[in-house]
Amino acid sequence: MADAADDSSEEFAIAAPPRTGVPIAGDSRRFPVRRIYCVGRNFREHIREMGGDEREPPFFFQKPTDAIVRSGSSIAYPMASSNFQHEIELVLAIGRSGERIAAADAQRHVFGVAVGIDLTRRDLQLQAREAGRPWESGKSFDQSAPISAIHPLLGATLPREGRIWLAVNGAVKQDGDLREMIWRADEIVSQLSLLVSLQPGDLIYTGTPAGVGKIEPGDHIEGAVEGVDTVVLDIRR
Repeated sequence: MADAADDSSEEFAIAAPPRTGVPIAGDSRRFPVRRIYCVGRNFREHIREMGGDEREPPFFFQKPTDAIVRSGSSIAYPMASSNFQHEIELVLAIGRSGERIAAADAQRHVFGVAVGIDLTRRDLQLQAREAGRPWESGKSFDQSAPISAIHPLLGATLPREGRIWLAVNGAVKQDGDLREMIWRADEIVSQLSLLVSLQPGDLIYTGTPAGVGKIEPGDHIEGAVEGVDTVVLDIRR
C-alpha cells in the first residue's frame, strides 16, 4: 500500500500549503525544497566568538521548509526577539538520494550551490542553550532562510575555497574564506547521510564565518560567496 503522503490523488480537509521552490540560475524551472538542514559550528573563529570549543565537531539542526526567502525580498523584524542576527553561508542543494555516502561520492548527490543567510533570534537561541533545550525558537522561525538562486554544478567541483562575506548597510561584518571550514562540503554531505536519508530537494546550509551580529529594522543586507552568487535582503521598519 502506498504511503498516503505520496498519493497525489488524495483530498485534504483544508487547503494544502503551497510548494516551496527556489529559482535555478539559467532555468525557468524551480528547485523544490523538501527539508532544510543547517550545520552548526563549522568555522573555528565563529565557534570562538560564540564561546564554544573548536575541537567539538559540527552538528546539524533544521529549519522549516517555508522559512525560505528569495534574494531581493523585504521581510519583517521577527516576533519575540530583540537580538536578531545574520549568518552568511554556502548552501548545497541535493539532487540525488543517498544514505551512508562516502565523501568521495558526495558531489554526485549535489545538484547545485547557492548563497544563504541563517537568520537567528540569538537571544532565544542562547536562552534555549543555557536551559539545555532545543534551538527551534532561535533558529526555526518564519522567513529565517534567505537564499540566492541555485547554480547547477554541471560537472564543476564542490567549492572548497573562495571569499564568503556579508555587509550591513554597506559595512562588511563577516569576511572569511571557505578554506576555513572545519568540514568541507563533501564531508558535510557524507556526515549528514549517516544520520538521515538524503533526498532530492534537501538543502544544506554549511556554516558561517566569524562576525555575526545584530540587524535592525531598516537595514539592507548583502552577502556573497565568491564564484557562486550574491544574496540581498531588506528588513522592513
